Amino acid sequence: MRLGVHVSISGKIYEAVERARGLGCETMQIFSRNPRGWQASKLNEVDADEFKRRRKIFGIWPITVHLPYLVNLASPKKELYRRSIQAFIEDIKRAEILGAEYFVTHLGSHRGSGELSGIKRFSQALNIIIEETNPKIKILLENTAGAGDSLGYNFRQIRDIIARVKTKELLGLCFDTCHAFAAGYNIAEKEGLNKTIQEIEKFLGKESLWIIHLNDSKSSLGSRVDRHQHIGKGKIGKKGFRNILTHTKLKDSIFILETPKDSPGADKRNMTLVRRLADFHTCRIFQPTRLTELSTA
Repeated sequence: MRLGVHVSISGKIYEAVERARGLGCETMQIFSRNPRGWQASKLNEVDADEFKRRRKIFGIWPITVHLPYLVNLASPKKELYRRSIQAFIEDIKRAEILGAEYFVTHLGSHRGSGELSGIKRFSQALNIIIEETNPKIKILLENTAGAGDSLGYNFRQIRDIIARVKTKELLGLCFDTCHAFAAGYNIAEKEGLNKTIQEIEKFLGKESLWIIHLNDSKSSLGSRVDRHQHIGKGKIGKKGFRNILTHTKLKDSIFILETPKDSPGADKRNMTLVRRLADFHTCRIFQPTRLTELSTA
């Protein structure tokens, strides 16, 4: 098991590594730029090198970069579709400059054009993006809660997207626990968790799962409402997360928390509880490294 959180990139991008280290992360996730805007300043290569240097010193791996929110590769609107493809290409390049191992993308919204149309648009966009960037990074498709016209609320849809992509080996799954529960997968119970894993294996294969976004759900089972909650305080609950964290097919996974940051110590409290629920006695407790040590590394 490797456990981490999504951390802010405010200030210098390499400061995100400091934040992750201070929280005791073994892995981490970031946006490489403002996730709510189209414009992005050029990534400073000196800062990117420092980012890579620090994550190596601290032993933080893998690094996951998440796609910004505005991108919609399933859109039927030509201009938004074109702009989304270009933004995706830019973000893939930024992630590779940072030396990230994984790139997580949501699956977008078909905006009333129909699920099949959205699936075809998304797959077509991925083929264009991969041909343009020839990436070494693994692109992970994240399951969704299924609100509105969003795609990816079941694993059959994700399979249908991957089936239309030429270089399938570049793709994998990012499994979000909150999204799955809200979409109707009862992972709070052992039987429902087992059925969910079986469905992933049936449609995507046993080796498809690379990252787990570990989030409790404020919303009810099958509500299709995406509302993240602190671990153990939502509808999945402590018992549900103990089952997830100790499941033989999941317990050695890479877990990234995207739980609410509504108080200064929220991330640390969630990480502490996760380790306790996982009975993770052998985990390393990291001590923050002084900047003076970094300068001589």
